[in-house]
Amino acid sequence: MANATEAGGSSGSQESVAELVKQLSEQASRLARQEAELAKAEFTAKGKRAGIGAGMFGGAGIVGLYTVGALTATAILALATAVAAWLAALIVTVVLGAIAGVLALEGKSKVQQATPPVPEQAAESVKEDVQWAKTRAQQARR
Repeated sequence: MANATEAGGSSGSQESVAELVKQLSEQASRLARQEAELAKAEFTAKGKRAGIGAGMFGGAGIVGLYTVGALTATAILALATAVAAWLAALIVTVVLGAIAGVLALEGKSKVQQATPPVPEQAAESVKEDVQWAKTRAQQARR
């Protein structure tokens, strides 16, 4: 057996295997707690950064919405140089409404293609596997 000093214990005494196992258990437990605390600190820091980033995305979305409004006003004013202002506003409104309608229909189509949210191929594969297993079990009984 190694000297206790070499094993990291008290000097001059031989430690029993039980004592070494006890120390190992305590040190492993302490290490696990320290690792958990480190992970918690990392998650907290990353969570704060993610929250700040999400807030910035929200701010960018709001400013982007104002930008679209300003662009709409610009389009109306530019078109108003050629036709009456009310007609320019009506034309821009109809165009934006048409764009919104097309986007809504396309979005609805994509959502319908994705529903129901069931992995159809995987479900079919499982059914085939079950059927195969039943067939094999029946053949084995014969």
